[in-house]
Amino acid sequence: MRLVRRRPAVAAAVLITVLALTATMCGSGGHQDGRAGAAPATGTTRPADLEQWKNGGWKDWDPRLWLRSAKDFFNPVIAGLWGPDRMRAASGSQKAVDAKMAGQGVSDPEPAPVAAQAATLPYRQNAAPVGKIFFDTPEGTAVCSGTVVQDPAHPGKSNLVWSAGHCVHAGRNGGWFRNIAFVPDFNDTATPSTSSEASDFSGAPQGASGVAPLGTWWADWAQTSQQWIDTGEAVGGAGAPFDFSVLHVQPAPGITTSLEEAVGSAMPVDFDAPQPAGIALLAAMGYPAAEPFDGTRIFGCVDRPGRLSVESDQPTMYRIGCTMTGGSSGGGWFARTAQGQFALVSNTSIGPEPAAWLAGPRLGPEARGVFEAVSGRFAGS
Repeated sequence: MRLVRRRPAVAAAVLITVLALTATMCGSGGHQDGRAGAAPATGTTRPADLEQWKNGGWKDWDPRLWLRSAKDFFNPVIAGLWGPDRMRAASGSQKAVDAKMAGQGVSDPEPAPVAAQAATLPYRQNAAPVGKIFFDTPEGTAVCSGTVVQDPAHPGKSNLVWSAGHCVHAGRNGGWFRNIAFVPDFNDTATPSTSSEASDFSGAPQGASGVAPLGTWWADWAQTSQQWIDTGEAVGGAGAPFDFSVLHVQPAPGITTSLEEAVGSAMPVDFDAPQPAGIALLAAMGYPAAEPFDGTRIFGCVDRPGRLSVESDQPTMYRIGCTMTGGSSGGGWFARTAQGQFALVSNTSIGPEPAAWLAGPRLGPEARGVFEAVSGRFAGS
């Protein structure tokens, strides 16, 4: 069995799949609050000419110029960039990387596979507020999944999206991915990828038909864990316990409300969820894009979680049986809290190939630090 990160599905059959976290942990070189603010920048930290960026300057992936640390995040809106062809190209296949989990510590037996089930239509009435995240990597266009989450700084009016760290930043040997945009309730009408109607992939205004019923929301800020920025790599199987991110998005053209208002809901985030033994059922949702899926539908798996320890000195992860593939990365995991409400407690990070199970981080102080940093940055806006 090959362990692969449930990375974004990437065009040209290229998929960077896994992460290696070496020694940087809380108290040993990383920020204890998990904020992504101190990784050293490499080369130019911001394009001097915005028009040059919009005219294609973002395609220069020279490692010496790759925007790397939190202060370098730069993601200006490029109108019309995410059109039909580019969105379709972001639903390619994946490439697995052979990896063995070292120092596994305490892990429960591998769960039996759980077949992913398609969400009931329409999504806005029947599914968690999940959408697709589109972005550019050195290997081509890519896609992940994300969830609209509540923002305590803006009750009822959140513009925050939860996803995986590897969906926004390349880790130690790279920097921020580019042209990051979120499409909530993607393909709420369940248009198949082979349909003639599938050409309507553009950022349609609110109320329009097609696969972007609420338009395309560009990220104006994103943050991941300092552990990922300092040590994340495209090889190995470690580091997944810190594989999370938070995006702040700006309204799509023609929409004057917040993301939460436009979507109609947002999920609370629980940073104090129990260990796996304390959770009866976990539900994972996302847009799997690698075969046998095509990235056009929300799927989900429900299972009782077990423990997965990828490194003995790192936090234990949740693991469930699930057959979702690449493209489901970053999709939210939901569980009922002690108060009886459902909350986001994790996100899809890694799984084997062929797909049989998924693992996601248990959100703790590092995740809380990332979340509070993004929320606080926009508290006065």
